[in-house]
Amino acid sequence: MPGLPFALPRWLLPGLLSALLPGPLAWVGCAFAQAVNGTTPLAVTQVKPGVFVHIGALEDWAPTNGGDVANIGFVVGSRCVAVIDTGGTPSVGQALRAAVERTTPLPVCYVINTHAHPDHLLGNVAFADASRPAPQFVASSRFTHTLAAREPYYLNALQREFGIQLTHVAVVYPTISVDRSLDLDLGDHVLTLQAWPTAHTDNDLTVYDRRTRTLFASDLLFAQHLPALDGSLRGWVSVMAALKRLDVATVVPGHGPVSNDWPAVMDAQADYLNGLLRDTRAAIRNRLTIQQAIDSIGVPPASHWLLTDRFHRRNVTAAYAELEWEDDEPKTPAAPSTAGSSARPARPGGR
Repeated sequence: MPGLPFALPRWLLPGLLSALLPGPLAWVGCAFAQAVNGTTPLAVTQVKPGVFVHIGALEDWAPTNGGDVANIGFVVGSRCVAVIDTGGTPSVGQALRAAVERTTPLPVCYVINTHAHPDHLLGNVAFADASRPAPQFVASSRFTHTLAAREPYYLNALQREFGIQLTHVAVVYPTISVDRSLDLDLGDHVLTLQAWPTAHTDNDLTVYDRRTRTLFASDLLFAQHLPALDGSLRGWVSVMAALKRLDVATVVPGHGPVSNDWPAVMDAQADYLNGLLRDTRAAIRNRLTIQQAIDSIGVPPASHWLLTDRFHRRNVTAAYAELEWEDDEPKTPAAPSTAGSSARPARPGGR
């Protein structure tokens, strides 16, 4: 993209210039370390002792906000740090890393990706600095397959929309994959990672800090920002019911403000998704075409969701495609599994 006709945040500029340098990872190593040292750290809030959160803009992933639209954060233990999602561009990840380094001298031992959407993971490369020991990158066991299929589209979007040209080697894949659940001990903070059945996506992962009872729900919970469906509507409704049974004091949604009102903070999302489920089923029973369903199923007028124009019609499309043939499916329900723990290394090369 020739030139950017908009003002960029000051913290974005060093990373953007670095990302445009020639070479597949020319900005990792010494040049990258220098860029981090000159980067303005992301603003973070300590929501519980040792738990830090950055709230992304309630906007679509776009150059005008530098790709900084997802809630991301980190937990500081007595031994090391776990980063939870890294943002929507390398520069957001760079600014997050600067925030970690401003907060503690402890090393980052884990970078956890909650799902394979670009606004949550394209900052990973900021933590893959060749000049220091690399952390373990952790995600759901289904993350790698999904990201590998979508990587070309994410890189194309970065170049087209942001003017940032990256190559395949700048997309960091997990070194640890979570099949069901996994505990990570940071020293004084034990994080329980839970992989869920298909819901918001097919590779959703939550992070629960036992010490503070803080849940990083990521995009299994949207607050104010309209929920965006990229997995299974029925699965998401089921997973929400399981999430509500967790002992949570503070929840960090994937988008929107942090809340201590658990589980009531999920009610607006539950109303929207259950309404979408009900109305889409009714449209199918009434033999509406998918276009007629898209045109007729609206957001309740009393709701105050943001970004409805961007995501609601897409949600109806996904719901219709999922539900159109549900009467022909076997009727055996599948309950989400939360028992047991296992983790396995990702296959060589992370692909």
